[in-house]
Amino acid sequence: MAILTSALDPRSAGFQANREAYEARLATLRERLAHAASGGRGAHVGRHKARGKLLVRDRIDLLLDPGSPFLEVAPLAAWGQYGNEVPGAGAVAGIGLVERTPVMIVANDATVKGGSFYRETVKKHVRAQEIAEQQRLPCLYLVDCGGANLPQQDQVFPDKDHFGNTFLRQCRMSAAGLAQVSAVFGGCTAGGAYIPALSDEVVMVEGQARIHLGGPSIVKVAINEEIDGESLGGAAMHTRVSGVSDWLAADEPEALAKLREIVASLAVERDLSPPRQALPPRLSGEELAGVVPADRRQPYDVREVLARLVDDSDFVEFKPEWGATLVAGTARIHGFPVGILGNNGPLYSDSSLKAAHFIQLCDQRRIPLLFLQNISGFMVGGEAERGGIAKDSAKMVYAMATARVPRLTVILGGSYGAGNYGMCGRGFWPDFLFAWPTAECATMSADIAANVMLELRRSSVRQGPPGPAELAAIEKAVRDQYAEQSDPYYATSRLWDDGILEPAQTRDVLGLCLALAASRGEAPPRDARVFRL
Repeated sequence: MAILTSALDPRSAGFQANREAYEARLATLRERLAHAASGGRGAHVGRHKARGKLLVRDRIDLLLDPGSPFLEVAPLAAWGQYGNEVPGAGAVAGIGLVERTPVMIVANDATVKGGSFYRETVKKHVRAQEIAEQQRLPCLYLVDCGGANLPQQDQVFPDKDHFGNTFLRQCRMSAAGLAQVSAVFGGCTAGGAYIPALSDEVVMVEGQARIHLGGPSIVKVAINEEIDGESLGGAAMHTRVSGVSDWLAADEPEALAKLREIVASLAVERDLSPPRQALPPRLSGEELAGVVPADRRQPYDVREVLARLVDDSDFVEFKPEWGATLVAGTARIHGFPVGILGNNGPLYSDSSLKAAHFIQLCDQRRIPLLFLQNISGFMVGGEAERGGIAKDSAKMVYAMATARVPRLTVILGGSYGAGNYGMCGRGFWPDFLFAWPTAECATMSADIAANVMLELRRSSVRQGPPGPAELAAIEKAVRDQYAEQSDPYYATSRLWDDGILEPAQTRDVLGLCLALAASRGEAPPRDARVFRL
């Protein structure tokens, strides 16, 4: 055993100051999550309930097994955009247990713009399907959807990652044996109609659910036919006449019960139990809020995080006396083995090569990888370039990108430039990527970006020498831009991550992700060689 100890005193003034600053960030996170879940749309909620319909989260609660966890994907999608009138991008997506089977649930929220698809809604739907396909999860669609948001048609309709891509994924997952099942609770028009139409099995709620490629108004304009919505696409018609629906439910609880029956009939067996008994860390995860400095620019030892994250605080470090700015080693989280890479500064040639070697070892031994990002980037400068940082950093990127084991990423602090790439940022398709409220993701820090732009202006021949007022304006504009775009809520709003986590929740979320990855049953052929790069 290699038990991590802490050099921090939780009773010290510095620790308590850090904790208080972090608690303020957590209060902001909780407030925004609460708003996304239920705030700001009282009239719409009242009208929804008056129609005898359940709210989207109540539907999910009835669908899930009692006591099931629910790992929500991108709960703050679209936060701060559209005047904050599209909370959660109008949908709820996440992983939970139905009849003891892990499933992906994608549910429209009709109290948000009628459940129509905005740019972020499409992105969230696609991301949920991407996770489901990778983790081999059945998909359950709780459909209450008005189709594409028409004013955004150029941003949701024609491109390869737009609305049509959701249907492509649905077809391919069905063909791969991953069940696609829909329950329809409201009107589904145009693109919204294809979510149930492309499903393997469909349940519709009588008197409420409708499926039609064009609603009554479109039919009137297109072919001059007068027809009411129920006759055109109601649940009874589609179940008894067209055959689009397979089951007719008297109400929403009955529809959700039928979904549970269908999942039970799939006979999908996934063993989510860990190979070893899970042991809590010897240091409390609640202390993580005091580990991270109040000033995000101040460094901290990632081992302090690991001591409060891994089972029994037991961490077997790899090459502990070489490449000090990267901490690497093996541990267990909730009983599941994991190889961890965490930043303790910028990545030099030695720490890059250490990472490449460690990643290949884990890949050879089929140990999932966890990247804990707090990275200013790879080292720059004449000495670093002469030492081969370009090729050594590329070796780390190559090893990370080609690893076939599951890869998880959590952005704890800074995530800048190529450091984001080397530590398995979004562009490298990690299985899951989460952030802490202290995360900052950008090409570089605001300080460096401002200096770069100022230097470019000073060296401009065409524009001539700049005056102090112009330089001050440039610096302010750059700093304002980076302050806005580096904010973790700006990132999560655009689904650059799968959600912002409270530090104390991180261990449980990672445990669930590792359980899913360990049970998905993939065993691809692999080359067992290890290159000491």
